[in-house]
Amino acid sequence: MSTSKVEAVPSDMRTVTPHLICDGAADAIEFYKKAFSATEICRMPTPDGKIMHAAVKIGDSMVMLVDQMPDWGCLGPAALKGASVTIHLQVENADDLFKQAVDAGAKVIMPIEDAFWGDRYGKVEDPFGHHWSIATHIKDVTPEEMQEAMKSACAGGA
Repeated sequence: MSTSKVEAVPSDMRTVTPHLICDGAADAIEFYKKAFSATEICRMPTPDGKIMHAAVKIGDSMVMLVDQMPDWGCLGPAALKGASVTIHLQVENADDLFKQAVDAGAKVIMPIEDAFWGDRYGKVEDPFGHHWSIATHIKDVTPEEMQEAMKSACAGGA
């Protein structure tokens, strides 16, 4: 038995890590490379070629993936009739990454614009049904300013 100390949280992991179920995880890995400049970390296929586990790194964060496997209860957004989670990317240049994602095949859910909470912000849906928000902080806003701005934004949509 090894006497070396194992890190409870490995240095390349964060406290919260998305683990995405994709109908076509291998294709998703390639999409994330194009859309978000992801780096593939690992890929473990089953004997029949499905991906049991894979990981990519986007910026400083890991994203884990698995192929949809209905017999095991692993269902992606399309099988569940939609995504219930949005994965948020806080980046240096939201406009550039947003365009990169759309050029790679992401569908615009919310066009990128200056948001009332102080971010340049937009949302896309990847070809596997997962939602991604992309933002760059552009302005510090106090909670009071944010509350007022939210009231105005919500009143405009009513």
